[in-house]
Amino acid sequence: MASSVRLPDDFTTVLKIKNAQERIDEAAQVAEKAGAAEIPLERNLDHAAIFTDPPYLVAGPLKEVGYFSGWDARCYPSPVDEHDYMNVSARLSPNSPARERGWCEYVAVVHPIDQAALKHMESQGYGNPFVHHLTWGITPPERGSDDEFAYTSRVIPFMVKTRRQMAEAIGDEPGTLICALPQTVIEHPEFRSSLPGWLDGSKEDEYMIEPMQGGGFLIQFFVLTGGRIEVAMRHGTQQTFNPKSVHKISEDEISTVQD
Repeated sequence: MASSVRLPDDFTTVLKIKNAQERIDEAAQVAEKAGAAEIPLERNLDHAAIFTDPPYLVAGPLKEVGYFSGWDARCYPSPVDEHDYMNVSARLSPNSPARERGWCEYVAVVHPIDQAALKHMESQGYGNPFVHHLTWGITPPERGSDDEFAYTSRVIPFMVKTRRQMAEAIGDEPGTLICALPQTVIEHPEFRSSLPGWLDGSKEDEYMIEPMQGGGFLIQFFVLTGGRIEVAMRHGTQQTFNPKSVHKISEDEISTVQD
């Protein structure tokens, strides 16, 4: 694994999850390849997404680690595989020693809201709970004195390049580049004319642009088929996710069918 990043050694001890070690191994492999491609990863994972029923199977142990469930006072409806799930985020407390042990900043605790969703989830054979995906953070470019529009003019090309580098490094077709941006950027009079240049020839089905609820930047995409590993660049966000992004990701980018 790349020497600049770390994964929690006690993840599988704290969370009794059948496929946890498999996902951790995949995250380590992605980090190694990203490091070789000089892609700047944050030291710890940005987040983990764990499917579970009932939620306390995951949220309870996470509380003991130092996570605060529902920290952003939001829940995120998640229509995965045409079934309905609900995503509630937990965030690691700032003073938690678990951060130094490699625990991620956020965990998305995702639970089925009806029997049909539960039955479909359990039919995949991963166990209950199971780790759907782990997400590496991408270190954002320094902002300096840039206003939001000027910063956007640098971070979108940066993430377009990162997506292409990841595709080459991993050898797998990446998912959609989902760019949640400040509302002021999208409303800027030069935004529409500037966007094609920032996207550098990306096809229309390779990206999605939307306003980031709560402000800030959150740009993300998946790097392994089925959504098993993701990368995300965030800057100045006030909540874990963007609701519209979660809906898009859940509906089009991920599946509980990951074989």
